[in-house]
Amino acid sequence: MPTSVSLRRRRTLSAVLLASSLLVGGLLTAPAAAGLPAAAAATTAVRVNQVGYLPDGPKRATVVTTSSQALTWRLRTASGTLVASGSTVPHGADQASGQSVQVADFSSHRETGSGYVLTVDGSNSDPFDIRADLYDGLRSDAMAFFYHQRSGIAIESSLVGSAYARPAGHLGVAPNKGDTSVPCQSGVCDYTRDVRGGWYDAGDHGKYVVNGGISTWLVVSSFERARRAGTDAALGDSTLRVPERGNGVPDVLDEARWELDFLMRMQVPDGKPYAGMAFHKVHDAVWTGIPTRPEQDDQVRELHRPSTAATLNLAASAAQCARVYRPYDAAFADRCLAAARKAWTAARANPALYAPDSDSTGGGAYGDTQVSDEFYWAAAELYATTGESAYRDAVTSSTWHTSTGAFTRYGFGWADTAALGRLTLATVPNGLPAADLTRIRSSVTSAADSHLSTMAGQGYGMPIPTDGYFWGSNSELANNAIVMAVAGELTGAGRYRAGVLEAMDYLLGRNALGQSYVTGYGETSSRNQHHRFWAHQADASLPNPPAGSLAGGPNSALQDPVAEERLAGCAPAACYVDDIGSYSTNEVAVNWNAPLAWLAAYVAERTSTGEEPTAACAVTYTVDNAWSDGFTATVTVKNTGSAAVDGWQLGWSYAGGQRVTSTWNATVTQSGTAVVARNADWNRVIAAGGTASFGVQGSLSGSNPSPTAFTLNGSACA
Repeated sequence: MPTSVSLRRRRTLSAVLLASSLLVGGLLTAPAAAGLPAAAAATTAVRVNQVGYLPDGPKRATVVTTSSQALTWRLRTASGTLVASGSTVPHGADQASGQSVQVADFSSHRETGSGYVLTVDGSNSDPFDIRADLYDGLRSDAMAFFYHQRSGIAIESSLVGSAYARPAGHLGVAPNKGDTSVPCQSGVCDYTRDVRGGWYDAGDHGKYVVNGGISTWLVVSSFERARRAGTDAALGDSTLRVPERGNGVPDVLDEARWELDFLMRMQVPDGKPYAGMAFHKVHDAVWTGIPTRPEQDDQVRELHRPSTAATLNLAASAAQCARVYRPYDAAFADRCLAAARKAWTAARANPALYAPDSDSTGGGAYGDTQVSDEFYWAAAELYATTGESAYRDAVTSSTWHTSTGAFTRYGFGWADTAALGRLTLATVPNGLPAADLTRIRSSVTSAADSHLSTMAGQGYGMPIPTDGYFWGSNSELANNAIVMAVAGELTGAGRYRAGVLEAMDYLLGRNALGQSYVTGYGETSSRNQHHRFWAHQADASLPNPPAGSLAGGPNSALQDPVAEERLAGCAPAACYVDDIGSYSTNEVAVNWNAPLAWLAAYVAERTSTGEEPTAACAVTYTVDNAWSDGFTATVTVKNTGSAAVDGWQLGWSYAGGQRVTSTWNATVTQSGTAVVARNADWNRVIAAGGTASFGVQGSLSGSNPSPTAFTLNGSACA
């Protein structure tokens, strides 16, 4: 991946390299299993979602094997009863994982139960469930992460348990120095500010407006989407373990308000230089060591110079607040809107005040010198909330409004926010011309289709490219899954929800390491994320991270000493180690848990559209002509279901090493042995009982066996 892309998607390297000094004397490094790389210990060859699968959703496992021939899979209950069987589909070399794999698809089995085991070629998967309430617990735990990360309030044992309870941090109670009266860095300002509250960003005690902005937006967006879908009761009052429960306001919004109040406290007051701008961040003057509980942090706290990026994050998240909170607290909504307008005006007056990458002592720099995307995002939120022409003009005049780069294969993030503006404009009613809305919504579905295409070409079904394993790769995957979910909302096509569910499979164990990256979920889950309080590996008196905490995930750059020592030579998707010292692969962060919480709420909803309503299908593959080094074939897919298929993709694998060289009546891509065909515009719809045919021409160097297993929109065909 180009360095420019990498730099915009992670915390500044110079900052985190300084953090290596934190670990001296406090780091306990667990040894790797004998004879195995650290990242590859204790795993089975049959990789599944270790939590389980929804009854009506896709159910796939990836099998690590050197066999090139299809293998038999068998699904058994906890008691050992055989309930389903079939043949795997060879995929061959999987570049991201560095493994040779096959895929077992048992989507047709919908009977609920606990303790299922999938067996392939003598290897058993970890046990898993099939049930409709599979994600209810994760919906709650992923959101509870933010209460745990609150600054400026005691975390109550009645809500989190005694192991995670702690006094309030950074309220100016000794040995804390703040955050009730925080001075600026030298030369930034000559006054102090009360910037209490908010969320600690990650495993340290820093609080950052740019990362807080996107995280808050995602938490509030989760509720806004659910309200559009009519499923917001599951996120309503008294659904979370927060102290505000029972106040008549949805608990998700109560949690987001804790951060919104902090973001508005970071706004420069009237009468001061840069009034209306937002200070970029507040954190310790130097890095604290591991472990350090928040209330025991004795470092001086500092406000860092305002930045245009931080100011626009405030404008965007506060404008969204004004729209979503109005039914519950009109006065707070008015306060948010006033802050958003003021921030917008200040950013327009100071459009190039950048946070330097060099400002990385005691906290991440979060430098960003391209803020046109933040301007677009903020304008979109203000326009969606107010409908005012000034904000509409700012939207339509932005180069991001028509750019093809708003959505990329690498996902959106704190430094790349144009996609957030697109998602808002695509889903929140507004007065843009019909042609604009059509183009915006098409950009969402096109991006989602691109992610599905990426998934189809990979052995583990991940919506990220092989060169996309950088700092926080799990959040990149989760953010791409959100794009697929919104595409499903816009179109009603079940293939997008199926894609989201497979992305969750990856996070929960169907990956190169057979590792669930979510604490407390799965047989082998992350337990030693980089954190100063959840630091059991460094101090046995402290807890591991609470359930629902997402690790950053594989990072092929190996940007910490533990990763450098233990992961040398790793394949991109295997560059992860569950060690408290591996901050570049194993830290937690609010902007990683926010998309996890969004997705958990989405997949927890009861729905009958977990997969395309076209699981009933039949495929005829006919070789029309063959010669010594090539062939042509006609593929006909029949919709044997009762509903029309609106948009289709057909998948299969070539066991003989054939390569597709040209096609007609469909768009066909191939990765290794895996082939995916997508409809043309004119044959997009296959009526119930109808067919669609297309042709392929290919090359070969040996035999030419016809494929025997096909999937339509992710579901197995007869």
